[in-house]
Amino acid sequence: MSKVLAGITISLDGYVTGPNDGPGAGLGEGGERLHYWVFGGPWTYEGGVRGTAAEPDRAYLDGMFDSAGAWIVGRTMHDVVNGWGDDPGFGVPVFVVRSRPHEMVVKGDTTFEFVTGGIREALDRATAAAGEKNVIVMGGADVLRQFLAAGLVDELTLTISPVVLGAGKRLFDGIPRSIAWRREEVRQFSNGNVFLRYKPA
Repeated sequence: MSKVLAGITISLDGYVTGPNDGPGAGLGEGGERLHYWVFGGPWTYEGGVRGTAAEPDRAYLDGMFDSAGAWIVGRTMHDVVNGWGDDPGFGVPVFVVRSRPHEMVVKGDTTFEFVTGGIREALDRATAAAGEKNVIVMGGADVLRQFLAAGLVDELTLTISPVVLGAGKRLFDGIPRSIAWRREEVRQFSNGNVFLRYKPA
């Protein structure tokens, strides 16, 4: 049965980007360190050098991609993905929540469909596209917060990166209600990262 999964990497001090994030620097100043575990070590936007995640990190990422029937991202996240090259590798529809209409974009085997009716319209369309597979809410922080605040997330995964960014975007700022979670899984990834999976309590 299809689930809505939300996941993001977060610093020890609660940030999902460094300061001054935007196109060309989607994780902000110093924020690349959050995703060293994804790319197998240091990388930069300028260098564009990306390796392969170590085990068990790779197994987790492969499992997440295999389970996905559709993805949901925000406009800023799309702008970052749009700079990842001709084939971002999702292989299924990606629904982009934004305020202005935009024609569908096809890059490799990934389609980007733009939704102007908010997160519930995006979820309806993503659920229809996903079939029995999962809908994954990837980010950025604003879209993920909206899903959490609306109670639309079946599972939340946080990968805690052992860095302190000091500033940037916090994941949970602005959520207007208390939400209780039950821890389902804890794993240790490479480079000292800790993976936590929660379900609503």
